[in-house]
Parts: sequence; structure tokens; C-alpha cells
Amino acid sequence: MNKTSTKAIVFWSVKNSLTLSAGQKARVREKLANRINSQDEVVVMAEDERSQLQNRTLAISRLQYLVSEILQVPVKRRPTRPTKASRSRRIESKKLRSRVKAARRAVE
Repeated sequence: MNKTSTKAIVFWSVKNSLTLSAGQKARVREKLANRINSQDEVVVMAEDERSQLQNRTLAISRLQYLVSEILQVPVKRRPTRPTKASRSRRIESKKLRSRVKAARRAVE
């Protein structure tokens, strides 16, 4: 248990950031809404280590990681259509299944 006062809290102002564009700021606000306080600051805390300096560097690295992950926009998936061969294999397996089930029926 950490009983000493070694907690480090990092505040980063999204509004006053010079490195982010307006769109990036909006993305950060949307994705980190639960970590942003009323002054439009992202709050990251660390109290894992026994040294406040280590906790400070840990909190800063966590903040950097959070922002870098959020700013990477995932590539949209392009939907593809099944190939002609895969469609024919599917139809062939359906026909085979149909023949198996038809063979089970009673012969009149």
C-alpha cells in the first residue's frame, strides 16, 4: 500500500494545445470524455511507484499513449463480395446436403 504522498496527477489542456488541429481536439474530447474535467483538461493520475518522480514520468507516458492511440483513426473496412468460386462451392454443398436429406425420406 502506498502510504506516502507520491501520487502524481498530470493535467493537459486540450483547449490550449498548439499541436492539435480542431478536428483532433474534437476527437480527443469525444474519446476521453470521462477523463476531461470542467476546465477542458485531460487528467491522468499515477500512484504505482514509491517515487513521485517515477509516478510523474509514468503519468506523462500514460497521457502520451492515450492521446497517440486516440489520434490514430482506424482504416474503414471496404466490404468485399464473395468470389464466383466461393459462391459455386456454397451452392454445391447446399445441393449435397439436400441430396443427403432427400435420401432419408421414405420411398413411396
